[in-house]
Amino acid sequence: MNTNRPIRRALVSVYDKDGIEVLAEAFKRQGTEVVSTGSTARRLGELGVKVTEVEKVTGFPESLGGRVKTLDPHIHAGILADMTNPDQAKELKRLGIKPFDMVVVNLYPFADTVRSGAGESDVIEKIDIGGPSMIRAAAKNSASVAVITDPEDYQLAAQRVDSGEGFTLDERRCLAAKAFARTASYDATITEWTSKHWAKPGTINVPPVNADESNDATNAAKTTAPADNPQFPPTFTRTWERAHTLRYGENPHQQACLYADGLDRDGFAHAEQLNGKPMSYNNYVDADAAWRAVWDFAPQIAVAVCKHNNPCGLAIGETVAEAHLKAHACDPMSAYGGVIAANSTVTLEMAQNVRPIFTEVIVAPDYEPEALELLKTKKKNLRILRVANRPHTRTQFRQIDGGVLVQSIDRIDAEGDDSANWQLVSGDPADRATLKDLAFAWRAIRCVKSNAILLAHDQATVGIGMGQVNRVDSCHLAVERANTLADGENRAKGSVAASDAFFPFADGAEALIDAGVKAIVQPGGSIRDQEVIDAAQTHGTTMYLTHTRHFFH
Repeated sequence: MNTNRPIRRALVSVYDKDGIEVLAEAFKRQGTEVVSTGSTARRLGELGVKVTEVEKVTGFPESLGGRVKTLDPHIHAGILADMTNPDQAKELKRLGIKPFDMVVVNLYPFADTVRSGAGESDVIEKIDIGGPSMIRAAAKNSASVAVITDPEDYQLAAQRVDSGEGFTLDERRCLAAKAFARTASYDATITEWTSKHWAKPGTINVPPVNADESNDATNAAKTTAPADNPQFPPTFTRTWERAHTLRYGENPHQQACLYADGLDRDGFAHAEQLNGKPMSYNNYVDADAAWRAVWDFAPQIAVAVCKHNNPCGLAIGETVAEAHLKAHACDPMSAYGGVIAANSTVTLEMAQNVRPIFTEVIVAPDYEPEALELLKTKKKNLRILRVANRPHTRTQFRQIDGGVLVQSIDRIDAEGDDSANWQLVSGDPADRATLKDLAFAWRAIRCVKSNAILLAHDQATVGIGMGQVNRVDSCHLAVERANTLADGENRAKGSVAASDAFFPFADGAEALIDAGVKAIVQPGGSIRDQEVIDAAQTHGTTMYLTHTRHFFH
């Protein structure tokens, strides 16, 4: 059965008029009846199209500063009438309303306006009402109407106007699905903005939890994620825009894309690439991990070297070059093919030190001109990223089969992250230098995959044990790496250690103490805490409890 519907009458209302010329030429060639609004009508008229303005159809002028133009039965009945239904076709004729065969609409630039830093009143004016209404009406009535919301489809639409055949039903449905996705994304972007800017006032109260509810797990969930917490709404509505199609995902047989937050203009996903090959999926994962890690130490200057989403070196320095040398020294072998992140402008001195090291990505807030020139000239494949802003994402997502887990981002901002709140449970209080190293190690452990053990000295990592299925193995790994990756130097002796979670047995702490670690910081909370503390006390080792954990799975 032929389901094509010729395009004899079209409604066109577009904010972005780029590319509309191709449709205008087709309308002129075929004598298509075109109804249009305001500036779109003027632009089509300039292109030689005979246009009927909307107010001639509605009998009502555009009003309220353009807020009301197409919200009228003479427009929406013409869009919504299912012309395959004889009764609706007769009713439309009785009402004296002509049907539309195609609707071409794009929307006010809400996200662009937000990104521009515009004030609230200007942002509100860019919340489109008539546009989404026309799009949804046309998409609902795909039995009769073709809806065009993407300028990339103008050429196709022009061809179908010229052919006189229009679109098939399957094609109209495809265009309708695309249109519904467009309005859903648009509304999700508005929802994201309003949730951040229009907080729930205290005058709107949440009904108390029913006293009969006795399920502890349920009540615990309500305590940690209450119904009125804007970070965890009953329905999570967010949207991201496809920014880049990547060569492949984690492995060559996987497909991948980067999607960016439409309201964000300076986050890591919007990094400016100054040099090198296109970023890969793994490049993005590793570079984002390194970028987050260095900003845990701001305002101190920090550099991280990451590989496979784990740091192989992290350090603080008086200069960015010093921080990089200290970070690289932790594990020079693993730094090969790694990612470097700095939270300070990359200097020529640092660039000179990076030059002989094979590096996949370097990311920083900026680069000295001489440093950038050197890196570009000597390392043509090095991906050089400039990111305008420090990490500011508040919410983290992880998809599981059939759903998604949502949590607030782990930051170094809990009460137990302040060394002034730590509990000394063994040994003498740390001197100033040792306490600085312990505080550094505790901040650094946040970005290491669990189970995580980190050894540090002089504000730099010297050994990292990560991603093991038991903590004692991570302890042995951290010690081994500290003592085998620096030309035989025993770097574990005299270092400090941090553990991202409690020691379930004393054996892990004993492995560190036996290696010469002089002080340990750990959360505590094990049923065998006292055994661990006793082991430290036996050797006179300083141990602090933070009562805060930093698992990173």
